[in-house]
Amino acid sequence: MVSTHARKHQRINWFSLVRITGLILVLTYHFYPDALAGGFIGVDVFFAFSGFLITSLMIDEFASSQDFDLLGFYRRRFYRIVPPLVLSVLVVLPLTLLVSPDFRAGIGQQVTAALGFVTNYFEIATGGSYETKFIPHLFVHTWSLAVEMHFYVLWGAFVFLLARFVRHFGGRPSALTVSFRMGLALFALVFGGGSILLMNLQAAGLTEFSPVYFSSLTHGFPFFIGALLATLTGITARPYWFEALGRRANAWWPALLMLAAAAGLFGLGRWLRFDQLSTYQYGMLLAVGLACVMIFAARVLHEATLGATEPWLVSFLADTSYSMYLYHWPLFVIFSHLMPTWQAVLVTIGLGLVLSSLSYYVIEPIIAGRAAKIGPWRPRGWVLGVPIALLALALSGIGVWTVRDAPRQTALQATLEVGGLYQDQDQLGAARSQILAVSAPKPKAKPAATAPAKPAPKVTDYRAYNQKSTAEKHDIPAGVSVIGDSVTLGTRQYLGAHVAESTVDAEGDRTMNLAYNVMMAAQKANTLREFVVIAIGTNALDDYAAQTAKVIKDLAPGHKLVFMTPYNREAGPDWNSTKLGELERKLPDKYDWITIADWGQVAPTHPKLFEGTDGVHFAGRREGDILFAQLVNSALIQAAKRPAKK
Repeated sequence: MVSTHARKHQRINWFSLVRITGLILVLTYHFYPDALAGGFIGVDVFFAFSGFLITSLMIDEFASSQDFDLLGFYRRRFYRIVPPLVLSVLVVLPLTLLVSPDFRAGIGQQVTAALGFVTNYFEIATGGSYETKFIPHLFVHTWSLAVEMHFYVLWGAFVFLLARFVRHFGGRPSALTVSFRMGLALFALVFGGGSILLMNLQAAGLTEFSPVYFSSLTHGFPFFIGALLATLTGITARPYWFEALGRRANAWWPALLMLAAAAGLFGLGRWLRFDQLSTYQYGMLLAVGLACVMIFAARVLHEATLGATEPWLVSFLADTSYSMYLYHWPLFVIFSHLMPTWQAVLVTIGLGLVLSSLSYYVIEPIIAGRAAKIGPWRPRGWVLGVPIALLALALSGIGVWTVRDAPRQTALQATLEVGGLYQDQDQLGAARSQILAVSAPKPKAKPAATAPAKPAPKVTDYRAYNQKSTAEKHDIPAGVSVIGDSVTLGTRQYLGAHVAESTVDAEGDRTMNLAYNVMMAAQKANTLREFVVIAIGTNALDDYAAQTAKVIKDLAPGHKLVFMTPYNREAGPDWNSTKLGELERKLPDKYDWITIADWGQVAPTHPKLFEGTDGVHFAGRREGDILFAQLVNSALIQAAKRPAKK
């Protein structure tokens, strides 16, 4: 009879389908987010499966030896995780030379965070997200490896201590294994429950959920739920009830159960949204539950089909799934800026599979001291070791040069930073003028001029059409107050210089409720000008309609309001920004003092403005500055011909 220790690495058929399901969810989410906006739950599938598999192997090891080799566990995790990660970094860095230098901005920090397994906290510290980055970080996806590694390190150490504690009391091996299994179940329940509770508490009240999504503390619960399932089923060392179930099971019901759970995961992927509180309250927990159903069903199906083997393609995709995860995101980000999306997807999948196969079947075995697998050929390390080492050395040299030559920040970040500094300067100047105006004596009236007045300069902007101005009647400053987000901040200097008598107040990540606060503060200080331009919406929240209604309701009489509709190349019909634009276009029919500057319709007719960008910002491109200012001025001319709010 084969010992449990010798059998602990046996392959369980149909587990591959769990891995593939998670991979398809993630890839679809990244390639076509409109089609599967909640596909990020594929990571939770991976997490739950890792927790199950690792804990099952821990139980098997303890059942066979009444001990747990912590250093051996860490060594196996190192060989499985680190070499593919290092290889993917070495391959990706030279490919960044194909695209704009913006994609290499700060890449040294990204690489350091990825190889140090702290990408999740690096992204939290830098405000990172898959969905809100100007130029996506090429290694942002390694946040999940960081969370996984944190779990391995801490759970491995805890299991080591638990094994020592259980052995201290002695007893029969079977009784020790039961105690060990029960201890794991108890602490998996406690740790998993604590993580779920923490996510719910920290997510409440947030509008940007990346911090709770990336954190190891709040997003660690899938591992522990998977670990809890492992204590109930296992791989080799199984409870009696599960062995009995496996002997009686037919293949049809676990197969149908797997299919139903997979369908449920894809259904959740269609329904969940990254920016919805419900995703963090119970959405991801449902996804983990369905993943565990798939794992359980696959485990039963294996027992019911002991003579069967997985199709080669299924095993291949499962074997390469980890490396494919490593390659897909940076490859897609790079190639999607060089070619149409569908071509970028094909190139990413094709090249990703080639690189993943090379990693899993050749490089990883050689590093671990095993023979490589190239079809029927099984070369030992010394045959391929030298060319692989030379290739790695060459890639390392290119990588070091790429990192050293990379800019500190993107052109957009530099533009926004400069715009913010100018805005701060203007606001300080305005505050100084207001303070001096309070204490300064009122100027004495000057005698009437005797010389003939010079003819007024010809006005070609909105002022020439503002025949119905009510600024003086309502004691409102003449001119234009522009309140915008990061798009406006990026063009702030040009806009302020080319919109007559204007002030511009813009800030990154500004939402409609924050724009409302700026407007009301200026209105209270009597600095809000006659024309008010609200250029907000790319960051629209779920309550966009209510916040827009507040702006309309609380704007004081005498003002003329202009809404600039948002534009996001990636936005689908169900995005809040798209819905806000549709709402704003209907407002002039209801309010004769509201005008629309339809950036959402104009911007997509100039696609070159957004080539190589996030599809929202054009900062640094003079054509974009001109187009944006022209649209504002055209809307102001329309607004000048209309009445003010009564």
